[in-house]
Amino acid sequence: MSLDLNDIQLSNAQIAWRAAQDIEDGAYVNLGIGFPEMVAKFQPEGREAVFHTENGVLGFGRAPAAGDEDWDLINAGKKAITLNPGAAFFHHADSFAMVRGGHLDVAILGAYEIAQNGDLANWSTGRGGVPAVGGAMDLVHGAKRVAVITDHVTKKGAPKLVESCTMPLTGVGCVTRVYTSLCVVDVTGGRFVLREKLAAVSLEDLQSVTGAELHRDGEVGDLVVPELG
Repeated sequence: MSLDLNDIQLSNAQIAWRAAQDIEDGAYVNLGIGFPEMVAKFQPEGREAVFHTENGVLGFGRAPAAGDEDWDLINAGKKAITLNPGAAFFHHADSFAMVRGGHLDVAILGAYEIAQNGDLANWSTGRGGVPAVGGAMDLVHGAKRVAVITDHVTKKGAPKLVESCTMPLTGVGCVTRVYTSLCVVDVTGGRFVLREKLAAVSLEDLQSVTGAELHRDGEVGDLVVPELG
């Protein structure tokens, strides 16, 4: 690629902001541990998502200010949370019944690899990794829509959007949209369909750092985000 990715790619906060813009008012949403938790900071004005966490809370709010944490109130990633009016607590098993019963509108997760047919690998890089896939396997098949937020390439520069995953799978054919540091891509009909890209990146340069063909279905929009820390 002729451009230096470090000079142009979006920050994690900007990727999370873009993903937040597609969450509908009143949607029930589960955010994956780590990077995806940032999405909760960027709810658009006039919209309110109802956030769910696997350890048994529905309707939690923003993270508390430093020093104001109540460590009896945490999400599945053991991060301190606040509660919105009407928040509910329930057993871990009931929480997964919500997931498996199809009651979540959106799940947003990170990824190591996403295949053009929607396969997702996000729990282990292979031998010596974490010992089990965990709740992500339920989320990717229980939620009505599964979105991924991720850097476009790995730290070594390898593509994360690929023809087929080489790492252990979290789910098969489950991803519907990918928000990367360079573009927004839909997964439809067994292929990646490019919807938005950074104006500073040509289609040729974007394709050169993508491990599967990027298709176009109409005009590709500019990926425009605010300046964020």
